[in-house]
Formats: sequence, structure tokens, C-alpha cells
Amino acid sequence: MGLEPRQLARGLWTRPLGLHCARLGDAVTGRDGDARSLAALRQGIECGATLVDTADSYGHGRSERLVGRLLREFPEALHLVSKVGHLRGSAPHPYAGKRIQHQLEQTLDNLYTAHVDVYVLDSHDFGPQDRYLDIVAEQMTTLRELEYIGAVGLRGPHAPYGAGPAERRAAADRFVSVFAAVRPDVIWTRCNMMLPMAQLEGEDLVAFTRRNGVGLVLASPLAHGLLAGGPGGDRLLSDLPTSARDAACDRLAALHDRFGDAPGGLLRMALRWCLQRAPHAVTVVGFSTAQQVKEMFTDLGPPLGEGELRAWEEYCGTLRSDGSPALR
Repeated sequence: MGLEPRQLARGLWTRPLGLHCARLGDAVTGRDGDARSLAALRQGIECGATLVDTADSYGHGRSERLVGRLLREFPEALHLVSKVGHLRGSAPHPYAGKRIQHQLEQTLDNLYTAHVDVYVLDSHDFGPQDRYLDIVAEQMTTLRELEYIGAVGLRGPHAPYGAGPAERRAAADRFVSVFAAVRPDVIWTRCNMMLPMAQLEGEDLVAFTRRNGVGLVLASPLAHGLLAGGPGGDRLLSDLPTSARDAACDRLAALHDRFGDAPGGLLRMALRWCLQRAPHAVTVVGFSTAQQVKEMFTDLGPPLGEGELRAWEEYCGTLRSDGSPALR
């Protein structure tokens, strides 16, 4: 299995390895920082990326604006994912009134485009007693019908790193209720060895989305750089409680013991695992430099054999804190 295009949503075919642009919003500001970010994005296109994942909340629009500058150079090259649900401006809530419409207008302006391929509801908070939920669902459907967006997206079950089983079950239950109201075309979720795979109605998220005919975007497969030795992994560890941080370090050491310390080894295993075990998904990877982007696309190597896939699944499954099964 290579990087041939696959279907993410109706009418949307894209290569299965894309770019997650959250770090663009946090990058060093100024001409030098922008130049490095744009060089990394250009490298992604040269390596074959066709999907870029951003959000209005990444750097309060800075990430979108940098992607927009790239689109002026390559207007036909990319499919776009953006998100809404965290910025509220002067409104009482990020989903209140015409907030989604206003944020989409700003997103389109930032991106220098008239259309976003996937527009993701990035929060499951729809106000007291879900007062905005049905209204937002209708608004998203209308935006799709008017072709301002190609597909309605929804964030998957969300619980913080280090959350316990009860908190994760509550997040999964909440997601199922929102999913039923929104009826999305695509689910966006984090997926890596630090996170148990969400269980929904007796099956994992991959099986749930396939059964419902919904596409899947898998983000942060390298655990924010933890599996590739990047600084984002260090920041992730520093944000965890001591017990969770110690457990994460133990998991990482166990992976190195099992799969080796060769540069790019865990990167290859993690990315290939996502690409091969979720054929209806696109995996988006964070980056800071053009060199990192090049390594992610060129260090993939050949597809994993069944033995390698089983070993990675079993190992990651046993390393997760609550024993949730790995991707199947």
C-alpha cells in the first residue's frame, strides 16, 4: 500500500498522508518564521501532500493565513480542512447566532479561497442544555448545500492526555449524541500510542466510522513529535501529571526496546500503522521545518507486513493505561 489517493468524503479524493498545521500558529513570528513555515509547506507539496489541516484557532488565524499564502502559489494543488468552535469574539458562545457563518467568512478570507473541503466542528460544547446544537447542525448542512464547504466535519471523542477510563467513556458517550445530531461526513481525531482508541457502541472509532460511511482524519500520529524525537513531544510530557509522564516515558522506552532506536524507526511504524489499518482515513502530521516534512514522507519505507502490524498493535494496546484495543 503506497500513497495513492483515497476517498475521504463524497467527491473528495486525496492522498492519505497530509500536513497538520497547528504548529504554524505557534511558530516564530516575523519574516524568518513565515519563510520557514512556507518552505515546509512547499516541501510537503513536493513530497506529494494534497491535504492541509488547519483551524481558525491555530495562532488566532495565523496558520490559516500562511496556508492562504501557499494557495496563491498552488491554487489547484491542495484540499483544505479547517475548524470552528473555540473562538467566540464578542459573541456569548463560539456557536451562537451567526458565529459559524462569520468565522467561515474569515477563514475563507484567510485561506484566499471560496471553498473549504472539510469544515470541522472542533468543540462538543453547544451551550447550556445544547441550546445551539440543532441550529449549528442545520447551519452546517446549509453551508454544504451552498458549496461553501464540501463536507461537514466533527471532532471525535475528546479527552485530555492522561484522562482515566471514566472520563474517556463520558467523552465517547457525548460524542455519540452529538454525532447523531450533526450527521457529519468526516470525523477528525487524534490517534497515537499515548491515547486509547475510543470505544463507541461496542466497537472502536475506526470500525464505527466505516460502518457509518464516514471518513476519518487521524491527527498527531507521532504524539506531537514524541515518536520522532521532536520538541513537541517534550512539551507534551511536561504538561502531563507526574504519574502519567512517567508512564509515557516507560511506554516510549518499551517501544524503542521492541522496535529499535534507528532514526525514523518509530516514525515509520506509527505512520504505516495508520495508513494501513484505516483505509478510509487520511493521516495528518505536524511539522516545524522542511527537513521534518521530507523525513516523514521519505522515511516511510515499504508497507508493514502482517507480522509487523500485529506486533505494533499488540504492543501499543498493552502499553495504554486502560487496556483499550488498538486499531483493527
